Amino acid sequence: MGSFEDRVKGVLISGALGDALGAPVEKLSRKEIKNKYGYVTTMKTRWYKEKLGEEATLGKRRGNGIITDDTLMTLALCRVYKTVKRHLDAYDLANEFTKEIAFRKTFIPEFGRESLILDRLFYPEKHIFLRHVLANCEPREGGIGNMVNCGAAMYIAPIGIVNAGNPLAAYNEAIAFASGHQVSYGLEAAGVLAACVACAFTPNVTVEDVIETAISLAKDGTKQAIIALTKIAKELKKSKCSYQELVAILHESIAPFSPMGDDVHRKIEKVGIPSNHYTPSRLFSIEELPLALAFIVYNDGDYYKSILDGINSGRDTDSIGVMVGVILGAMYGTNFINRDNIDLLSKTNQINFDEEAISFASVAKQIIEKDLQIIRKQEGIIGH
Repeated sequence: MGSFEDRVKGVLISGALGDALGAPVEKLSRKEIKNKYGYVTTMKTRWYKEKLGEEATLGKRRGNGIITDDTLMTLALCRVYKTVKRHLDAYDLANEFTKEIAFRKTFIPEFGRESLILDRLFYPEKHIFLRHVLANCEPREGGIGNMVNCGAAMYIAPIGIVNAGNPLAAYNEAIAFASGHQVSYGLEAAGVLAACVACAFTPNVTVEDVIETAISLAKDGTKQAIIALTKIAKELKKSKCSYQELVAILHESIAPFSPMGDDVHRKIEKVGIPSNHYTPSRLFSIEELPLALAFIVYNDGDYYKSILDGINSGRDTDSIGVMVGVILGAMYGTNFINRDNIDLLSKTNQINFDEEAISFASVAKQIIEKDLQIIRKQEGIIGH
């Protein structure tokens, strides 16, 4: 087992790795990925939109290790902790986190220049700015009215780190914080993923431990989706099915909880047509987290195979890659990460992962130590 600092570094790099691997094929179906790429194995993958012109790319670049907003917001959340040096809630999202994404510039790899993270964000993440800065809402109600998606879960891993070994605390803090951004099963996924990361820091942790933690804490459709997909992943592992069969069966299994399927593109023909897509529901789940957990189960926690199976499965490929990555990064640290991958991520995105991990791990350890001091005092009270 690596040091705490190495496992923090593992989380940050692995999240970025899954992000960069999945970004060039994001929103393609599994069939489209197979036809265009076969099976993606490298970050040096040409973005499928690259030759489609400015109207399609919107001035962005992908491939060659370029990360997306998933990683940018993860690092922004790390900076929030380094500023306030304590646990967070929705008021911190409305305050310091909003400053990070909407008022402080950073290098945006997809643009190749410094800019505000807000300029890069998808609409449901811009909701943070609209609700907390323009609408001046009560922070804990900030997520109300947002499109329900994986937007909060994709950057929530740092909350798992500052609650390392305490999944319930990670779940509760993630729910409290992300309520300023998301609602319903989008919010639920953030809580569960943070809990999985916290669990993954436990000494001698197994894949089964992570899955049991996710199921024990998840609610409603999220719980049922995780149960369904991890169960079928275990069964498929025994049958040694093909990758095509694996993805097809997992997509069929997630369909009752996430009905949009491959129809993830926004088109004028869809405007005004009623649907349940991305709306609050106690029966639904985002598909990224259950799929990420299923690929981890199917591959017995194999580092690269789990990430690659995730990003090749189609749809929200970068976020699936991120979720697989942060869980396995917490479990293994940097043990299985190819040095060339780290170098490419660092150079392309202008991120010093050593510095980021060391500085954040230092603050996380301070927060964890304060929690331990409180526990010791409580034990003293009980002892008396």
